[in-house]
Amino acid sequence: MAAGKIKVQTENIFPIIKKFLYSDHEIFLRELVANAVDATQKLKTLTSLGENKTEFGDLTIDIKIDVAAKTLTITDRGIGMTEEEVEKYINQIAFSGAEEFVNKYKDQTEGQLIGKFGLGFYSSFMVAEKVEVYTRSFKANSDAEGVLWTCDGSPDYQITQKEKSDRGTEITLHIAEDALEFLEAARIKTLLDKYCRFLPVEIRFEEKIINNTQPAWTRRPADLTDEDYRNFYHELYPTAEDPLFYIHLNVDYPFNLTGILYFPRLKRNLEIQKNKIQLYSRQVFVTDAVDGIVPDFLTLMHGVIDSPDIPLNVSRSYLQSDGNVKKISNHILKKVADKLEELFKDNRTDFEGKWDDIGVFIKYGMLSEEKFYDRAKSFCLLKNTDRKYFTFEEYTNLIKLNQEDKNKKIIYLYSSNEQDQHTYIDSAKNRGYDVLLMDGQVDTHFVNFLEQKLENSSFARVDADTIDKLIQKDEQKESALSMEQQNMLKTIAEGIVNKEQYAVTMEALSAEDAPVMITRPEFMRRMKEMAAMGGGYDFMGNMGDHYNLIMNTNHPLIIKVLDETDPEKQNGVIRQTIDLAMLSQGLLKGEALTKFIRRSVDLIA
Repeated sequence: MAAGKIKVQTENIFPIIKKFLYSDHEIFLRELVANAVDATQKLKTLTSLGENKTEFGDLTIDIKIDVAAKTLTITDRGIGMTEEEVEKYINQIAFSGAEEFVNKYKDQTEGQLIGKFGLGFYSSFMVAEKVEVYTRSFKANSDAEGVLWTCDGSPDYQITQKEKSDRGTEITLHIAEDALEFLEAARIKTLLDKYCRFLPVEIRFEEKIINNTQPAWTRRPADLTDEDYRNFYHELYPTAEDPLFYIHLNVDYPFNLTGILYFPRLKRNLEIQKNKIQLYSRQVFVTDAVDGIVPDFLTLMHGVIDSPDIPLNVSRSYLQSDGNVKKISNHILKKVADKLEELFKDNRTDFEGKWDDIGVFIKYGMLSEEKFYDRAKSFCLLKNTDRKYFTFEEYTNLIKLNQEDKNKKIIYLYSSNEQDQHTYIDSAKNRGYDVLLMDGQVDTHFVNFLEQKLENSSFARVDADTIDKLIQKDEQKESALSMEQQNMLKTIAEGIVNKEQYAVTMEALSAEDAPVMITRPEFMRRMKEMAAMGGGYDFMGNMGDHYNLIMNTNHPLIIKVLDETDPEKQNGVIRQTIDLAMLSQGLLKGEALTKFIRRSVDLIA
């Protein structure tokens, strides 16, 4: 058995850093500014402990571009470094000064420092052909104790003594030819807005402070007003409408998590709203792809999450698999459920007024998270065509109240398009049935889901064949036509429509119902809708549409048309009634629609 130490050749380190360590070269600015913030925060900590006797002065971090010299400079007035510390922190790759400082002062730093891996500084070589570090420690007694470190991206470096009048560190990047974009003020401003807009130390660029050092999520909820929360929302999303409401996250055990999540107004569009939650680590922006931290359905929310306990890879660009991530996800889910339940119980009228916007969150959450379903089933609402709202329990009791046999299967009637299905809604309501509105983005899936969750129940769209069976069973009317007349009528109708697409049936409905109705087989319709939405029923997508064409044998027009002795006129009237039924379902198109219009004009004339 042999043992030893792995040797790392420094000649091979820089190409790895330059090409592979970070996901995007622009990250260098985040890393260098974060280091400057850490240096400043360390100074504050040491001052509070009595170890720093110097005056703070102006602690603003300055970022400057010199286009002529092709340099970008980041300057802080933080703790600075001695020559010995430069040797220790700069020349030893992956030695984290922040981590060492936290270990030494762990009871005083309270997790304020950003740095961890000790590689951030070297990200500068992704965009610079030469880097200079000009620094002086707060412990220095004279200007002569300034230090200048220079490296051209090779393993060789130079350290020289150089007078420096003030403490702190100035890092100058001589930008490489393939990275000249980072000498453009607009590009740097964009990166500062993205990564540094909420850092806890003021940052100055082009003579302006570009960051908010005390964003709302870092403050106590008791110190914030509703207006403060709204103002912060518009700071994040300047052109957005006011949010519906917000949730302030503030956890210190078993993990650290702060943040504010907002429920936006969706405007019936899901996709464009995603990736609006920003993840920060100690006020440094990390990513807006938070799928691993926030349950999928809550990625529709907006806002900020900040946690030093979220495991990131060495470049802080990607989440790593960790038990804390799941705990944080579960906690956020619980907090959202708590807030929704509180809103429902405290002011149901206001909750109902927000339902059209928040309903999609809740339904999507119930579909995707069993834990959320268990919480949400008590405050998830069903809305009917009269714009009245019910919980599941309330609506089930309403149907049972109007149902003679309390033990028979409950049928929930619903409409997916109130305008297109108005005739069917009207017919159902005239018979005493209540009709739900299920016309949202996820309602096709939600209807199928509820059938599995609600015992002894099923859902049927108002234009489905299920409704015919309900009406037949409940009303049991006798037909005004003999079987011979019905067969003759069916033969005529089958000669008009495509028999492979339409199944013609005779039904004894009410005289007030339409002479001809078209319904769709509920099962086939659902399967095709699921296929269209990517529901795993692709084999249904290529199947043709099938309809039931129902002729009302009790309608006066149908009865009268059989007395017509002219076969051509008789056929014309029946065709006209069938076309009217097709028109109501949006099925009359092209040449058939043109002929219908001409025929209608002739009838009026």
